[in-house]
Amino acid sequence: MNPEPFPNLDRVIHEKARLAIVSALSATPSLTFTDLRNLLGMTDGNLTSHLRILQEAGVVSLTKSSGETRPQTTCALTDSGRSAFTEYLGHLEQIVSQFRKSAPRT
Repeated sequence: MNPEPFPNLDRVIHEKARLAIVSALSATPSLTFTDLRNLLGMTDGNLTSHLRILQEAGVVSLTKSSGETRPQTTCALTDSGRSAFTEYLGHLEQIVSQFRKSAPRT
């Protein structure tokens, strides 16, 4: 098995909660913080922490605006975040492909 794809997995995206966030945001132009929190079943604090890491890495952008009754945060993948996620998925596909080729047939 070629070990090359393993170290190439983006550690910022690879963490379980951040992978869920990036996956959800890849399927839509944007989600509100509340919608993302509810979709993923995360707490406010946990989602905030992971979004901060993704934002610092340039993977997501957060836009704050005045909502009807209170401020609203909208989350979206950046162009570089979308590229990083596409690259991440490519490395996963390499790993899966190698496994399928080397797995014994039953």
